[in-house]
Amino acid sequence: MNNLTKTLVFSATGVSALLATSCASEKKEAPKQYNIVYIMTDDHTAQMMSCYDNRFVETPNLDRIAKDGVKFTNSFVANSLSGPSRACMLTGKHSHTNGFTDNTHCKFDGSQQTMPKLLQKAGYETALIGKWHLESTPTGFSYWEIIPGQGDYYNPDFIKMNNERVQEKGYLTNIITDKSIDWMENKRDKNKPFCILIHHKACHRNWLPETKYLSLYEDKTFALPDNFYDDYEGRKAAQTQEMEIGKHMDIIYDTKMYNKNVNSRLKKQFEKFVGRMNEEERKAYDAVYDPIIADFYKKNPQGKDLVEFKYQRYMRDYAKVLKSLDDNVGRVLDYLEEKGLMDNTLVVYTSDQGFYMGEHGWFDKRFMYEESMHTPLVMHLPKDFKARGEISEMVQNIDYAPTFVDLAGAEIPADIQGVSLLPLLKGEKPATWRKSLYYHFHEYPAEHSVKRHYGVRTERYKLIHFYNDIDEWELYDLQEDPKEMHNLFGQKGYEKITEELKAELVKLQKQYNDPAIKETLK
Repeated sequence: MNNLTKTLVFSATGVSALLATSCASEKKEAPKQYNIVYIMTDDHTAQMMSCYDNRFVETPNLDRIAKDGVKFTNSFVANSLSGPSRACMLTGKHSHTNGFTDNTHCKFDGSQQTMPKLLQKAGYETALIGKWHLESTPTGFSYWEIIPGQGDYYNPDFIKMNNERVQEKGYLTNIITDKSIDWMENKRDKNKPFCILIHHKACHRNWLPETKYLSLYEDKTFALPDNFYDDYEGRKAAQTQEMEIGKHMDIIYDTKMYNKNVNSRLKKQFEKFVGRMNEEERKAYDAVYDPIIADFYKKNPQGKDLVEFKYQRYMRDYAKVLKSLDDNVGRVLDYLEEKGLMDNTLVVYTSDQGFYMGEHGWFDKRFMYEESMHTPLVMHLPKDFKARGEISEMVQNIDYAPTFVDLAGAEIPADIQGVSLLPLLKGEKPATWRKSLYYHFHEYPAEHSVKRHYGVRTERYKLIHFYNDIDEWELYDLQEDPKEMHNLFGQKGYEKITEELKAELVKLQKQYNDPAIKETLK
């Protein structure tokens, strides 16, 4: 072999070795891992978020997320109740599967597989700050600080990882943000990707505002929804609920018309909540509400005047609480921008469910009707993801867990019932995307007296079955009747669509292995 031949052989060998090494390194190279900032509020409904509906309020910071990212127009929950909704999000499974079906009788089994545990296995730092509401101790988090139960808006208590309970000074929404930013800046391992769950109490009942916003919206009169005076004809379950603004909203606890000589069912709880204010805060609070209270008892409104007074108080206080929330979402976005984290971070904003802002004359949630089953969902995407604007595919809160696991480059366990939203975030339009959603509300008898029910929602129709101590079906054409005022079940001409929807319902109950299928097949 001459020198030239040797050189060619050695060169070829070297190139082969380099190629082999390169290929091996490519095979072993870990997928890119993105940070996840998941902001979830409580009872924040799409009607009160201006990128969805600008009739009532402006939410400029929440709208920032939608403007530079995506807005899901068909985002829903699997069970419109705080604790169960959180369990669905954490596990990617429906309530009957994850075991946390209602707030009254359940304690979350923290030993089960959850999204934060799967992220930890994928190398993530995980944190939870704020509302937990699952009764058990959080698991799967590198760091957590939670509020006990529903928490307090004013000078709230926090439970730390060592189980120490500490009272903090200030307004809860601000404090949760302070702690979240502090964790991202000072407490996490900056060599690892991170996922932080920022869970707010806002906008939960009884809507106690930050003192600097006490006077906000006091000059605004909110329009009544068209169906505010719904008579619930043809809807037996709706006739027996206890969540009407007129009948069931507490004059002291909810509308703040405190009078030491007037009693109400929730008066003592109200006294406890406002009793957490310091002297300066209480002085500011009384300066705004005392004149309103005096005028209310002087005029002594009755009938429709009283009902509509309650509605205005509700809307104004809710909007005030929301204003602080929007400010604090802006603070998180500003922090991420300042630290150069936005390009590599998925920012998710949603709520644990929707809420009634006077529709059907109601406050609260629970029902499978649109206002409470639907929830806002907007996302800022890492720069590698190309989707922008509205995403119309039907998504559900059981989809968050597989999405985050998929984003981390980890394998999604086969027992997760949700589906990853990554294809949608990449701008794809999967032909096989789901065409229907399953919903199941379990908590009855309980507060607000909403009957147990389950159902199926398609793009156009919704079929609901109320069961347990009742056996009633409801069918709605969402295209012709988006406010769900006319129950079409059993009416002539709807036999075929009813049969098709029942078949779809059975298919979903089998798919998700819900024992309630026996109620459908009776």
